[in-house]
Parts: sequence; C-alpha cells; structure tokens
Amino acid sequence: MSLNQNDLNELKRRAAEHAVGFVKNRMVVGLGHGTTAAYAVARLGELVRKRALNNIIGVSCSIQTEALARQAGIPVGTLDEHPEIDLLIDGADEVDPDLNMIKGGGGALLREKIVAQASRRRIYIVDETKLSPCIGTLRAVPVEVIQFALKPVFAYLECLKAKPVLRVKGDGTLFLTDQGNVILDCNAGPLEQPDKFDAALKSYAGIVEHGLFLHLATDVIVGGPKGIEHLTP
Repeated sequence: MSLNQNDLNELKRRAAEHAVGFVKNRMVVGLGHGTTAAYAVARLGELVRKRALNNIIGVSCSIQTEALARQAGIPVGTLDEHPEIDLLIDGADEVDPDLNMIKGGGGALLREKIVAQASRRRIYIVDETKLSPCIGTLRAVPVEVIQFALKPVFAYLECLKAKPVLRVKGDGTLFLTDQGNVILDCNAGPLEQPDKFDAALKSYAGIVEHGLFLHLATDVIVGGPKGIEHLTP
C-alpha cells in the first residue's frame, strides 16, 4: 500500500493520540520535538482544556515545543522545577527491532535525550515507515557539535567513515540548535553495532551529543493502515 504525506500524517496523529491515553492526572509529562510530537501536544492540550486531564505539567524538549504547549493551554514547567518526569511522549526518525532509535531530524536531540533520561517511562510515536531492520538504513545520525570544534570533529568523523555533512537550512544558512551548536549529519550506513559508534562519538571532545537513542524506549507506538501496534523491548 502506497502512503502519501496526508496518510502518514494521519497515522502519526492516531499514534500520538494513543500515546496520550497513558497520561494520568497530576503527571509531569515530557513533551518531545517535531511534527509527530506536535500531534501529542495538541491532543494533550485538548484534554487539559476540557478538564479531562487535571494538574498536568509539561516539560518541553525545545523552545518551539514550549511555545506550542503554552498555545495549547498546557501548564509548562522546567527540569529545575521537575527533575523527575513521569512520562515522555516524543517522536523518532528510525526504530529497529530492539527499539534502538535515531532521533534529531528536527535538531533538538540534546534536550530530547536529557528529558528522556529524566523520565520514568519513555513512549515514542512513529508511523510504520520509520521501522527499520537496522538503524542507519533509513536515516543519517545527527551529531551536535560546538562551532569552535567543527573542523577537527569533521575530520574525526571522516576517519570513522561516517560521511559527515554540515546541516544547513532551506535558505542555505547554517542550522543552529537551541544551544547555538551546529549539526553534522553522519551517513554511516546500517549500524550493526550501534553501541560501538555511540562510544566513538562520546569519546571525542567537541561533540556535545548525538542522535543514537539506544536502550531508552520503554514503549513505541506505531501507526499503520491496519491500526495501532504497541511495541516494548
């Protein structure tokens, strides 16, 4: 079955609304970044406005998501105020059978990983086209780098045969994260041993964080034409 963008958006919306069903009153909820997470924010805001959910606090993974949450009527807090999060709802760019993921297509990977690590339960929502036999098959791995270290980090990634590409916006200007860092998208190909690539990236100064989200997902909600699938590790 061929799916167009409208079909995929509908699958994302259904998966997001299913994930929001796990939110209970008085929860602190991590709010992810990106188009898929935006559906969850919209649904959560609807339930808050209808008072179907009460005393919810949202901790956002990006400046953009915080603005969406406020617009939707969701009370917003910070990690300083709420260092322990009950439930995170976020999207993912690629998911393998072990629920390892690539994230960071929207550029918020650092804050997304910080909020994930602070969360007791971490639910990721995707449409079925994001499922992959091996991460790196479908998507490049984003690597967030401080600008001061760009040249040496670029050379290091080339030595790893990661094929780094500096991310730019549609108008050709440099893409900068909320922290003012740059992103190198690494087309390393299928990662049969993602933990080794993870360790190599963590070992080099100047790399702030990367988009390999390994051993983090507690749940993945998949929207497909035949309905919702709930995956656990």
